[in-house]
Parts: sequence; structure tokens; C-alpha cells
Amino acid sequence: MGRSVATARIGRAFFDRPTRRVARELLGTTCWVRGEAGVRSVRIVETEAYVRADPANHAYRGPTRRNRSMFERPGTLYVYRIHQVVCANVVTRPGEAVLLRSGAPLGGLEGSGSGPGRLCRLLGLTLHDDGVDTARGSRIGFASGPDRVGRIRVGPRVGISRATERRLRYLVDGDRAVSRPRRPRAPT
Repeated sequence: MGRSVATARIGRAFFDRPTRRVARELLGTTCWVRGEAGVRSVRIVETEAYVRADPANHAYRGPTRRNRSMFERPGTLYVYRIHQVVCANVVTRPGEAVLLRSGAPLGGLEGSGSGPGRLCRLLGLTLHDDGVDTARGSRIGFASGPDRVGRIRVGPRVGISRATERRLRYLVDGDRAVSRPRRPRAPT
């Protein structure tokens, strides 16, 4: 059975900072989701930053109906479907966000939070959560964790086809919940 080490809710000012910094400092925080089954929570162990002028960013070409949440206040959740799974980002600056890539289950929660789709499924996040305010809302929030999370590694993002060389993936080194990138297929 896991335990929660969260101390205080993270407010809007935390998210209203440079995206790379938020991506790094979300590591070790607790993300919680309140639903019919109670509260589900994970310790965030892997994130990816999506910044301005980044062709892999869903907001790269400006606002659309799909990405409108990317242009809301810092702390807003941007939820979208890709490859039949739901993924979630938290907005930092207009058109910039941090992908919640992996989380370690807390408080007896069972299942895998390794990878953005599995993480959303474990927490019970759906497309209906797009646009939710994590800084003040009652359904989803973040809480600060311990001061030290261990060694943090930075590397290229995974699972994208553009700007793959950019070192915008942050992870807690050695944590079992960190996702494992798929190996490229051999040419046929």
C-alpha cells in the first residue's frame, strides 16, 4: 500500500512560470483526482515540456477548437485523445504546457501509471476533464511533495515525430513507474 507525502495544494503561481521549469518541478508532486470511486492519486515521475515555436506542440499553429484549453489560465488541464488513448497536459503559459507522462500510484491505488495513456486511465481522467482548473477546482489538483525526489534525468521526448531531438523530457532516474520508450521498428 502506497503512502502520500503531499503537503500543500499547488496554486496558479506555480504553473505561471517557464514551462521547462514547471516540467522539472512537477516531478515528485502528487496529482489527485476526485471521482465516484473516491480520490485517486499518483506521484508524478515523468513529464515533457511543450514550448512556444515547438512543432511538436499542439498549439504550434495557434488556437483551434481542439487545443483551446492550451490558451487558458496557467493550471488549466488540456486533455486530448491520440491513438485511442487520452493524454493530459497542464498549461503553463499561453500555448505552452507540460505533458503528464508517468506517475507512481499512491494510497493503495493499483495499476500502472507508466505512460501518458495509462496514467490518465489510472487516474480516471477523460475528455470531459479538458479545461478543468487544477489550481482551484475540486475534481483535479496537485500538491507539493518532498523537497528531494532523487536524481532527475533530462532527455529527448518520446512518442512524437517532430522536434524529436529537443531535450524536454524530465524523469526521476530509476523510478519503476517511468515509461519505457518503444524501440524504433526495423526497416522492412
